[in-house]
Order: sequence, then structure tokens, then C-alpha cells
Amino acid sequence: MQMKTIAIIDDDIHIGDALSEILENEGYAVTRAYSGTEALYLLSQNKPDLILLDLMLPGLPGEEVLPRIKGIPVIVLSAKVDVQDKVNLLLGGAADYISKPFDTAELLARIAVQFRKAEKPDSSSVLTAGDLTLDTVTFDVTAGGQSVKLTRTEYAILKLLMTNPKQTISKGALLDHISLDTPDCTERSLKQHISNLRRKLSEASGTDHIETVWGIGFKLAEKS
Repeated sequence: MQMKTIAIIDDDIHIGDALSEILENEGYAVTRAYSGTEALYLLSQNKPDLILLDLMLPGLPGEEVLPRIKGIPVIVLSAKVDVQDKVNLLLGGAADYISKPFDTAELLARIAVQFRKAEKPDSSSVLTAGDLTLDTVTFDVTAGGQSVKLTRTEYAILKLLMTNPKQTISKGALLDHISLDTPDCTERSLKQHISNLRRKLSEASGTDHIETVWGIGFKLAEKS
């Protein structure tokens, strides 16, 4: 099995050194960057399998680096513990979040989970339904040939509907299935998330792609 490479983006040399030693002892290869701009240069030259991203970086902060990372799972490491900060980062594309100081065993477990997700067999990374496409690797979504920018919650909802294109998904099932991918969606907010998703897809393609089945839930529209 090919050695996995993990990029550590953290300006704290001591933390970076400790992480490097831990990861290398576990059999991972390690690359490092010490600022946001250096991180973007590093990623333009080599694509790691996973990124550990600190937020408090000199120059370009981690919050601005995160949206520029495509197709690579990112685990945010930060001393910030506010719930809204975590929600915003997960919605912004982070695969996971772990607070500093962290337990080594927990960090290694979270890394292993990300690699296990990536290695699940999948016949195709691209889901299609009519003029909708959703790439489960790059997270790119198009409607009518136009790129559509979705929040993490909207993406999770659309992915579930496209995975079950002929099935009506109840509100409860929707919440249960997407809860691992997106922590901010509640029964109260689900209707608004779906409304926003429906609007974005319609603006891109001129078509209403989501059908409300009254009293039950939601499904992809037949002509989607």
C-alpha cells in the first residue's frame, strides 16, 4: 500500500515537530508549511492525501486557506472552541475539527476515519440526474451546465436525494442521514436549507429540481 502523505500547515514549530514525529512513527509521510501563502504554494506543487490546518497563520489565515483547498480532506486544528466557529468551518469545507490541546490517540483516530472514507469502494465519484451533476470527490455541483456553490448542508441534502433519485425521503430520514456530514441542520432549519438549495439550482438551470411531497418529505423532481 502506498504511503499516505499528510501536510501540516502550522506556524508553531514545536507543535509541527511533535506532529511530524507522531505521524512518521505511524507510517505517514509528512510535508509542512508555516504560513497560509506557503501552504497554497505547497499545494500547487504537491497534493497530499490529508491536511492538518491551523487557523492562526501569519499572512493568510487558515479560514481563507480552507476554501481554496479542493478534493483533499482537511482536519482543522485550533484553540478556538466556540460552537459557531466549528459550524462555520465545517460548512466552509473542513472534513473535521479538533480543538487544541488535543489527544494524540484521538487525532490519529480522526485521521484514520478520513482515510477509511476515501477508500470506500465507489463505482463512480460523479452522480447525475438529468442536468444535475455532483462530484463526491471534488464536491463540485453543476445544474444546467452551470457551477453551483452550495453550503455543506445543501450539498449533503442534494447528495442524498441524488443517491435515491426515485425515492421520497422523509424529513426524519434526511436529518438522520446527513447528521454525520453536517452538524448545523435541525428539523426547524431543514425547510430553509432546502428552500435555499432549490433556489440556487433553479437560478442556475431555470428548473425546479426538488419536489415537496406534502406530509412525507422531499424527492428529486421527475424531470430533474
